[in-house]
Amino acid sequence: MDIGRSGEELAVEYLQRIGFQLLHRNWRYRHWEIDIIATKNDTIHFIEVKTRTSATFGHPEQNITPRKMQNLMNAASEYLYRFPQWNRIQFDALSIILEGRNASYFFIEDIYL
Repeated sequence: MDIGRSGEELAVEYLQRIGFQLLHRNWRYRHWEIDIIATKNDTIHFIEVKTRTSATFGHPEQNITPRKMQNLMNAASEYLYRFPQWNRIQFDALSIILEGRNASYFFIEDIYL
């Protein structure tokens, strides 16, 4: 089982349940990638998904480094260049811990490192 892929599937389901409309998954520009691009309330959200099977070695969101955020912002900048209609943007993180058949979610909105 690929933990990252499973986490992204769960992330899409979770985000749709809480009212997001999915635009893209794994959107790439050069070597940068945005896990999920979605909209809600006239805002475009660039969402980094981190998944782990336990919090033994720290919570998933602790692995979002300043460099990762910079890469996310670089990719988002290119996306907004191609699709300039968005006035409101937001960077978010979705942390998922998979424990057996159960998943716990921690959604962090409007982040900046």
